[in-house]
Amino acid sequence: MRRTLVSLAVTMLAALFFVSCASDNTNNTTAVTNVTPPAASPTSTAATQTLTVVERPQKVKDMMAQRGEQDQAKPALKFVEPRDGATINGSTVNLKLALTGDLKGYKPGKDPATKMGNHIHVILDNQPYEAYYSLDQPFELRNVSEGKHTLRVFASRPWHESYKNDGSFQMVTFTVKGGGDASKPTTTNSGQVMSNSRSGANIAETPKTSATNSNAGANANTAPQREGKDFPASTASDVDMKKPLLTYSRPKGDYSALDAQDGIMIDFWLLNAKLQGEGGEYRVRYSIDGGPAQYIDKWEPIWVKGWNSGKHTIKLELVDKSGNVVPNGDYNSTSRDINIGAAQI
Repeated sequence: MRRTLVSLAVTMLAALFFVSCASDNTNNTTAVTNVTPPAASPTSTAATQTLTVVERPQKVKDMMAQRGEQDQAKPALKFVEPRDGATINGSTVNLKLALTGDLKGYKPGKDPATKMGNHIHVILDNQPYEAYYSLDQPFELRNVSEGKHTLRVFASRPWHESYKNDGSFQMVTFTVKGGGDASKPTTTNSGQVMSNSRSGANIAETPKTSATNSNAGANANTAPQREGKDFPASTASDVDMKKPLLTYSRPKGDYSALDAQDGIMIDFWLLNAKLQGEGGEYRVRYSIDGGPAQYIDKWEPIWVKGWNSGKHTIKLELVDKSGNVVPNGDYNSTSRDINIGAAQI
């Protein structure tokens, strides 16, 4: 009997030991499960951003107030070189512009202190623009590839908002014979890159859904360029100046967190197209980072805030009343990448 009681006591102690072990294992599992997960990897989905359209930033209003009548000016541009339809022998294209119109004090030029000023946006084919600040100084396109090209120009304010009066926008088409080295970029005489059709470059900077980029092939620049430019292959395509044409202007390049906090401007130039909000039949459709389509129904800039830091893709399209992109040389659907810096803590 005593032996039986001892055996029973041993059995009970063993059972208590295993229950204790099982309880410890359960607690450990729960602790691991409740640990805060590690920080997201660079390939993880970015945090949700809430973008809203806001009014013109106060700093822009202040600049306008300081400029007097300049924002009511009606600058008119004219190509002196190259002429529309010209054939150019060699890889260097000289740009000369004449400025006239009701200027009200408007004159291109850069303030040495602020690095800002009135300027002309110069666009080769459907590349990001380059700012031209002094019409008295030479502006050359060097190493332009052989073939057909377009140049578009229009007057701009210091914060890159375009003037939208008749005559401000001009465009020419020209043909280059004996062009430059296709493995090297097209630059200005000051060294700024205007386009890059180098083979084998990375086009991850720009979505392939853009009509412009679908024709670009695998041509872009392999490294980040000044002002965040992306460089699909540069071609004139078959642009008709008599048809509706959208010219993408802003946003472009690199922005600080403060810029984003104030609002980033979306601006463009329209030719032969009146938007629905002004009695026409067209709309400008835009999307940000592949998000839902939004529409601009009056030809004026908008400012958007609520951006996360990092890279963003903006797509602008000119569409008809049925929502179809208006065909014109693949220029009416354009994407650009911008970069927004992180907020300073």
